[in-house]
Amino acid sequence: MKIKNKIVSVLMATCLVFSSFGFSRSFADSSKVVTIGVNNTAEQRQTILNYFGVKENEVEIVTVNNQEERAYLGKVATEEQLGRKTYSCAYVEPTTEGSGINVKTANITWVTSSMVATTLSTAGLTGANCVIAAVFPVSGTGALTGVMKAFENATGKNLDEDKKELASEELITTGDLGDDIGQDKATGIINDVKADIIKNNTSDKTQIANTINNITNNYNVQLTDAQVDKIVALMEKIAAQHYDYNEMKATLNNVSDVVKDNLKDAGEDLNNSGILDSIGSFFSGIGDWFSNLFSSSKDLGILGDTNDSMLGKDSIIDATDKAAENLPSKEEAEGFLTKIVNWFKSLFSSDSSDGGSDNNSNQNNGTTMTNPDSNNDNNNSNLNNSDNNTDSNSDANNNNENLDNNTNDNSDDQNQSNDNNSSDNTLNPEVQTDTEHFDTN
Repeated sequence: MKIKNKIVSVLMATCLVFSSFGFSRSFADSSKVVTIGVNNTAEQRQTILNYFGVKENEVEIVTVNNQEERAYLGKVATEEQLGRKTYSCAYVEPTTEGSGINVKTANITWVTSSMVATTLSTAGLTGANCVIAAVFPVSGTGALTGVMKAFENATGKNLDEDKKELASEELITTGDLGDDIGQDKATGIINDVKADIIKNNTSDKTQIANTINNITNNYNVQLTDAQVDKIVALMEKIAAQHYDYNEMKATLNNVSDVVKDNLKDAGEDLNNSGILDSIGSFFSGIGDWFSNLFSSSKDLGILGDTNDSMLGKDSIIDATDKAAENLPSKEEAEGFLTKIVNWFKSLFSSDSSDGGSDNNSNQNNGTTMTNPDSNNDNNNSNLNNSDNNTDSNSDANNNNENLDNNTNDNSDDQNQSNDNNSSDNTLNPEVQTDTEHFDTN
């Protein structure tokens, strides 16, 4: 029975372990491209590649410079936003068209993962995993340029130039609005207005303004006339592109959900969120937790391959899928698996030692039981011999009890030793991760 219970425990633990590491890939092999900001040093370049979890010969590597950023952002961004150097880097993996855009950022401060994801949908991407990072905190205005360049190289197809310019304008518009009302609210408003405009084929300026008013009310935001006019002008251009909502809805819906979750986590009380919605969100959250816990089909793609410890404990990590945030390093993951293996060993070592103790005890019992049978003739001879045999049997029984006690003591000592060994194994191996720091000045 003990063995059966332990086998069940092992099977359950195994399911938990493997569900935490998504091994399956839901899309076919495709080209992966890394863009490196041209102003990174050789050491910084290597750190970024280590963070992405790739080697020079495994991916195509191209550089991005400030002039390329200015080609798309020069008309809408300020000189301060553009800067003179490019440090942000990107790693892009195309996925199935229409599957959505997942983004992870590290040390990117002015734009968020959700902001980049919805902007990339405007650029014409419908399925991709993207990781954007820098060795120290940077604004990330150059990230969009890097991702678009990487995606074109990975797919061998050029994105529409008008859509790329429009995406760059959207990024700056959202970022500027975020400076005033917060990044999540700004992203949510632009994303939700865009989704409504595209879904309903809205092109009339007044109707666009009404849509903006309705959505800003949902976020409890009051925009200035200048801010509204700027968003209206952006949405008129988006409406003129005649996007296919079905191709974009996976990204747009996910961004909306992520933003609202972030705001709720921050204590924001969004409209249309009464007690029934709260209860529904609570049970939905429980369902998502169990789904993530036991589902082995969870696929983070390249978002799950990053080594977050490479950029230091103070690095700023953000992702459209929270499961991709602050992942353990390879060494930490191996250390965790070692602990699990040692735990399994301790279970079966303990069971083996229990079985051995039981066998020894049974053998001792069998030996003492043969003594009365060997003295039956003497018992028939005379009463004194019978008395002596009785005394002898009593002594034998006493000896038997002592043997049992000694066996149990030895079993307890052995089990205690196994427990101690298990505890020692659990503490090993010590995981040490080298972390490089860079001066941000």
